[in-house]
Amino acid sequence: MNHENAINNRYDFVLIFDVQDGNPNGDPDAGNMPRVDAETGCGLVTDVCLKRKVRNYVQIIKDLKAPFGIFIQEKAVLNTLIDQAHEQESVKAKDKGEKTAAARKWMCEKYYDIRTFGAVMSTGKNAGQVRGPVQMTFGRSVDPIFTLEHSITRMAVATEAEAEKQSGENRTMGRKNTVPYGVYVSHGFISPHLAAQTGFNQADLDLFWDAIQNMFEHDRSAARGLMSTRKLIVFKHASPLGNVPAYKLFDRVVVERRDTIRPARCFDDYVAKLDGKELEKESVVRCVDVPSAS
Repeated sequence: MNHENAINNRYDFVLIFDVQDGNPNGDPDAGNMPRVDAETGCGLVTDVCLKRKVRNYVQIIKDLKAPFGIFIQEKAVLNTLIDQAHEQESVKAKDKGEKTAAARKWMCEKYYDIRTFGAVMSTGKNAGQVRGPVQMTFGRSVDPIFTLEHSITRMAVATEAEAEKQSGENRTMGRKNTVPYGVYVSHGFISPHLAAQTGFNQADLDLFWDAIQNMFEHDRSAARGLMSTRKLIVFKHASPLGNVPAYKLFDRVVVERRDTIRPARCFDDYVAKLDGKELEKESVVRCVDVPSAS
């Protein structure tokens, strides 16, 4: 892999984002209602949803130009992309037992999301499996969410038959689900050891931080309402193995309601603290060095 500008530090990070009057991540098994923890009532946003937004941002910024291609795209035929790796001269020249590793290397070099998040590429001509250095947890809301269901109408119709059935002020009815307001927290991890295996380097890392901060700005839709990255706290360890367990770092970040009596409807109704001190309102990124235990 390309070890130029390789990262040599472990990172753990906390992403705080919010939603206002939108559905941050619908559940197709529940009529596309916002995902929720049935026992606590807290809202959920899957890691897959967050990674999708990172992919979309990178696609916009880099326009799919190598080495920033995106492997997992809407309606992409993955086996066709994997087959392209085996058509490369650098792969064809390898012995049979080495072709998979060579194809895997070529895929990592070409596709940003493979060397970042990993991928399973053994579905067609085998290009192996990649365990990505960047992993994220589900986003979980700080408080239980309250889901609203709205009736909506459509004035237009799709077919002549539908038009004939309508009379007077009859309209096609539909439903829309939203969360009035919610603050979500997701945790992430970046391993330099896995980064060395995929070729994930400093330029890729800088692009990832940029994507995390701006991904919601380029993912607007009527369904998602107003979503924003509010805080990103990055813990940079002094070594590849890290200096303390991730949970100890995450425990240093606390997000809580200022007033628990009235319902929250904006981010100012919450306070985000690091080591007991409120984070500046203007600061989205806060990088914290984690010194060596020695």
